[in-house]
Amino acid sequence: MRHSLPIVPQFYVTAPQPCPYLDGRMERKLFTALQGDNATALNDALSQQGFRRSQNVLYRPSCTDCNACMSARIDVSKFIATKSQRRAARRNAHLQRRATSPWATEEQFDLFRRYLDSRHSDGGMADMDVFEFAAMIEETPIRSRVVEYSDQDSEQLIGVCLTDVLEDGVSMVYSFYDPEMSRTSLGTFLILDHIEIAREAGLPYVYLGYWVPGSQKMDYKAKFSGLEVFVGGKWQEMSDPESFSEEHHPLSSPPIAEQVANIALPDVRGHKV
Repeated sequence: MRHSLPIVPQFYVTAPQPCPYLDGRMERKLFTALQGDNATALNDALSQQGFRRSQNVLYRPSCTDCNACMSARIDVSKFIATKSQRRAARRNAHLQRRATSPWATEEQFDLFRRYLDSRHSDGGMADMDVFEFAAMIEETPIRSRVVEYSDQDSEQLIGVCLTDVLEDGVSMVYSFYDPEMSRTSLGTFLILDHIEIAREAGLPYVYLGYWVPGSQKMDYKAKFSGLEVFVGGKWQEMSDPESFSEEHHPLSSPPIAEQVANIALPDVRGHKV
């Protein structure tokens, strides 16, 4: 008997677990598998609705009593670098960019481990081994690239970003860099360079993941002009970060069935329905 993947994706909800961004909160995710011939169309459609990719899964926060996490992206046409961002670009001008296929290397993993041990030793990825790292990089059913940044003189690997290419932009799935170079604002530089990558490719957006008001880990994203956040089913310009605040209330999120019903899905020809 021949089995085929369902045309309409099936959505599921994770069990609650401690929130990595806000103390004392519990997080829950709505997710679906990313597979089959229509993976690219599904990824494009759901990315435009606040979903993020992790390997072969697309997910979006769906917490029972909190809606703090907002998907964020930069409108490239509206971005203007600040003085500090221009300084970050100058301090990292000695780095050279190289985009490769999504293939993990030992050099990448060594840098990844040093980054985690220094910046996120208590995070959910702290125990990742080389096989899990390889899966994070290589298990992608869509058009992905590993963007490496190396010193022009020594050729030492300084930074890495796993980047997805969408129909309307580039998505920074996960980035890491040499923790000893944090003083050069390397994390900011990686975003600045992805804005340039999007411009070079004629793509309008750079997707940054989630912005969470009240989370110090996410404050840096609000410093980029042209930032938009996905709130109430649509993208809204963030002119003032203070105007966006998280709600903590049992009725702050609609029921799962309603959330799923409001998701626009691509049809088999790649058009939204």
